[in-house]
This record gives sequence, structure tokens and C-alpha cells, in this order.
Amino acid sequence: MSTRARLVITAVVLEGRPVAQVAAEYAVHRAWVYKLVTRYRAEGEAAFEPRSRRPHHSPASTPPEVVALIVDLRAKLTADGQDAGPHTIAWHLATHHDLHLSPSTIWRHLKSAGLITPTPSKRPRSSYIRFEADLPNQLWQTDFTHVRLADGTDSEVLTFLDDHSRLVLACTAHHRVTGTDVVTTFRAAISANGIPAAVLSDNGMVFTTRLAGGRGGRNAFECELARLGVEQRNSRPNHPTTCGKVERVQQTMKRWLAARPRPAGLDQLQRLLDAWREDYNTTRPHRSLHGRTPAAAYSCRPKDQPAGHHAPHHRVRNDRVDEHGVVTVRHAGKLHHIGIGRTHARTHVILLIQDLHIRVIHALTGEILRELTLDTTRDYQPQKPRQPEP
Repeated sequence: MSTRARLVITAVVLEGRPVAQVAAEYAVHRAWVYKLVTRYRAEGEAAFEPRSRRPHHSPASTPPEVVALIVDLRAKLTADGQDAGPHTIAWHLATHHDLHLSPSTIWRHLKSAGLITPTPSKRPRSSYIRFEADLPNQLWQTDFTHVRLADGTDSEVLTFLDDHSRLVLACTAHHRVTGTDVVTTFRAAISANGIPAAVLSDNGMVFTTRLAGGRGGRNAFECELARLGVEQRNSRPNHPTTCGKVERVQQTMKRWLAARPRPAGLDQLQRLLDAWREDYNTTRPHRSLHGRTPAAAYSCRPKDQPAGHHAPHHRVRNDRVDEHGVVTVRHAGKLHHIGIGRTHARTHVILLIQDLHIRVIHALTGEILRELTLDTTRDYQPQKPRQPEP
């Protein structure tokens, strides 16, 4: 109770002064003075203790059984490696229990239960530069991450993701992701979902050789994209946020895997990835998709297609013919040997390469030593072309 209330009670009860006089002196209403005096005479010194302002009845409050359900959902989703935030819990309450609570109300009950862990302050969302493709298949993102097996060995998981809908198009397990694995997984994804207009990745050697100086030419994945007319995009070095969507979905996948026993091998890991992918695509609501699943967002709009333009790939290489009269060229990640002749051994040459058309020029005289169209089915390109059988 306030100091003024103590003075009012003292003046009326102990000093015996009139209520009207005390009310006028302390600039309070006479009804309040009568209320204080009545409380003091009924409770004694306890009347001076502060009282709760909480109402006796809260008709709009959340029932205790619903609060218990919120806490139970939080525990179950967390144990299953799922997102357990207020928005996800609100979706589960509305979808499975026909209960409609705002995320802020759910957050308040989680905080009261001690289930909210404070996070470091972040910059406001309004400061983020956010990009999202307008249509499904307008842009796919791809990346791979590491997953530890039960015996402690390392494996790698390759993921393809649709930028517009966050649909996981492919998720495959490998001992080590190679260029061949990328092409095989990509072909399986386009077989099921169509050809995208563009693909975004980081600068890993299985995705691009653009930072390798161009000496090795295009790798197998780059050749596949060029063949299909798919635009290839790569993030700037040391800027992983450019591929932020696929990076984020890999975190979700690894959290889901961490809630389960570690797989004993790649086959078991692949089965887990298939189960997670099905759940992520068709069951789990996505906040950025306004509560829809990725599969629903992917199917509700028409699919984009590649422009179909095939840009020729030009390269200029300075090399030297080896002692056997051969120079080597890498195409689609595969090394091919071109016969020039032993008479030109140790000769410095310039290779002018446009897709499969190759010219080998003497670096000093400018003489064309060899001109050919690369036969990708053969490792060695002989000086005399193979004659057709009669």
C-alpha cells in the first residue's frame, strides 16, 4: 500500500479526524477513504500489504488443457527434430486439433513454461535483401553437406532445391560427391520435375571450374547445363548467403537426422533422407510459404522453362607437346589425348577450342599442326581419323 494510504488511515483511525476533512487534505475521494478504513478494520496490518491487480475472472484466457497441449507439442516436435516454433505449433493446433491461437499467445505460454531460450539480438528483417523466384523451376539451388555415419566415417549429402517453393527435388547420399554424382542426381531431378531455367550453386569443383583458370574446360555438370540450355549461376567466393535457401534446408535436414540413431551405412542414410524429404515436402508447414507445404507451393503455379540458348564455350590454351607427340584436353571432366606427331615433341603450341572443334597451332610460326572435332567416345584422338568399316 502507498504512503498516502498509510497517512489517510492513521489520520482517520488513530487521530479520529473526520473523513471529509482527511479526503480534502490529501486530495482523494471520500469513497476511497471509507474503503481504506473498512479494509484496515477488517484485516488489520495486512491491509498495508500490496495486492495483486489481476482480475478474479479471465474469460478469454487459454484453458489449462490447451496450455498443456502446447507444451506437449513443443516437446514432441523438438524430440522429432522438427521445427517447434510458435508458428509451427499454431499450424498443428489448427490442423490437427481445430484450435486457433495466435503465435504470440503460444510464445507467451512457452515463455511462462521456461521453454523459450533467449537468442542474440539480430538485425531487423527489414534490412535483409531477400530474393525469391516468381515461378517453380525458374531457379534451382544445389549444394552438398557432410553427415557422420555410425562408425565415425564421413559421408556427403547432395541436395537440389526449387528456389520458389523450397521443394526438395533430390537428396542423395554419397561417400564423396563427384561430378558424375551431380550429373546423375540432376538428371533424375529433371526427369521427375522438368528442366529448370537456371541453376545456382557455389564454386565447388563438382559444380564449376570457373575459378580454375579455364585450363580444364567445362566439367561434366557445366556441359550438361549447356546442352540443355540451362543458365548457370554461381555465388561469389566467401558469400554462402547467396545460396541461403539450400544451406538452410540442409540445417533442417541435419537437425532431423540428429534426432535419430546414426545410420550404419549409405543405404540406411538414403532411407532416412527419403523419409525426411517426404515429410518436408508434403507435411511440414513452411512459414515463408504462408503455412503451405513446399509440394503445395510447387504445384499451384505453372513451371518455368529454360530459354534454350546454347552459348558456345571458347578457350585458348598455351601448352607443350609431350615426348610422345601428344597434347591433352579435358572435356566434360574427362581427359582426351590428341596425337600431334613425334616430330613435334616438346613444341610449344596454342590450342584454340570452341566446344568440340579444336585447332592446335605452332606457338612460334603460327602453323596449324592439327585441326579436329573431338570424338568424346575415345580417349585418344589419332592423327589419322578412324575409317568407317566397309
